[in-house]
Amino acid sequence: MRIRQGVATALVASLLLAGCRDPESGPVAISAIGGAPTLANPNRVALDPPSAMLTAATAQGLVRFDPAGQIEPALAQSWTVTDDGTSYIFRIGRTEWTGGGSVTAQQVAFRLRAAASRASRNRLKPLLGAIAEIVAMTDRVIEIRLRSPRPNFLQLLAQPEMAIIRTGQGTGPFAAQPGPGGATLLRLPSQQEEDEAEAPQLPDILLRGEAAALAVARFQSGAAALVTGGTAADLPIARAAAPAPALLRFDPVGGMFGLAIASRTGLVADAEGRRALGMAVDREALVASLAVPGLAARTGLVPPGIEEQPVPATPGWAADPLPVRQIVARDTVTRLRPGADPVKLRVAMPDGPGARLIFAHLRRDWRAIGVDAERVSAGERADLIFLDEVAPANLASWYLRHFTCDASIVCSAEADAAMEAARNAPSFEQRRDSLAAADRLLTEAVPFISLAAPVRWSLVTPRLTGFQPNPFGIHFVGSLVSPRRR
Repeated sequence: MRIRQGVATALVASLLLAGCRDPESGPVAISAIGGAPTLANPNRVALDPPSAMLTAATAQGLVRFDPAGQIEPALAQSWTVTDDGTSYIFRIGRTEWTGGGSVTAQQVAFRLRAAASRASRNRLKPLLGAIAEIVAMTDRVIEIRLRSPRPNFLQLLAQPEMAIIRTGQGTGPFAAQPGPGGATLLRLPSQQEEDEAEAPQLPDILLRGEAAALAVARFQSGAAALVTGGTAADLPIARAAAPAPALLRFDPVGGMFGLAIASRTGLVADAEGRRALGMAVDREALVASLAVPGLAARTGLVPPGIEEQPVPATPGWAADPLPVRQIVARDTVTRLRPGADPVKLRVAMPDGPGARLIFAHLRRDWRAIGVDAERVSAGERADLIFLDEVAPANLASWYLRHFTCDASIVCSAEADAAMEAARNAPSFEQRRDSLAAADRLLTEAVPFISLAAPVRWSLVTPRLTGFQPNPFGIHFVGSLVSPRRR
């Protein structure tokens, strides 16, 4: 009931903001869940959904994702890959910076090196160690040389974090300017030419970053054509608004959705204790409560379906029935923490009704083994931290590198060595074998309690004929609507 009342309140506000605008005319209004969109340097700050959409629209990388999640040209008009898979050569199209001046391969190479540099905070940096060298061969040709072959390397380059930005400017294809009510107006500058006035043109885009409740209400009022960036934490808000089933769309993303270890003391300090917490969770019931089509429970670090890790490791208990697992888990907790009844556990969760639902499932399952879980806010002292991250590429190394000894409280020096061997492996088969070894070692160490894949949802009007769910949850604004005559 509280969720519905909150959406209703936001809906009234949205209606007042929107007036009686015709949804088929004017700019296409998009609400991305998060803060105000800004063109920020992804080597310094993380991009939330509004800023990621703005960055992809105004500061393209070498390549980008098409609506289905396949690679298409952006700055690079073409590219070739050597037979051994270790060299990617890109030809950059004739492109101007938004502030003027031609884009050169030297400038692009400088920005790509910065993303992988020691000082970079880019979220893709752990994967960019695969790059051996970036060379500007001419003013319009750039080569990226890898230490060893990487399947799906282009998927990394298509991420908004690999946008080419210089002194706060990108290369488009859209230009940004302030819009009404704190929104950002995106338009294609080339469409303003007089000789193109009669040609079919893409409509302007009005991009907002706002809270889920207001975004959903704006959509329901007809004042927004798209809400995107939704997660499991705010999914109940979308459902409370009762949109037509065809309007609520889910991206089939991969990634991390579960609990990372955040303390060196208490029950989680012991691998057996961490294992007991993992085996006690009724993942099938949790996934059923989310009611997301195609979502499945997961117990391993690396999901199935990744080319370089065809048989990912799973915990030894994964095939046991839940009642058996919970009996074993309770015995383990009693043995590790005698006299502590119940054992206390602090779990940092995001805000939102969906996050409260997930925590309620965890708390119930852990009570069955003698563990009393307390929910705390992100940033507070905790034993476990909830992770909800979409994988930027179909790479096993992305999952495993979350738990190197530089990145995680729980790790394995042997697994780190295996990952380094994989990074430098001269063949795909040797890389696969090294990654498999790291996966087995980390599965035994239990640095993470996997639950399922992440949930990413959007609300989409039929007007957006170019929208397609895709494995990365990235939707380029220039592909959403077909060109029209003005």
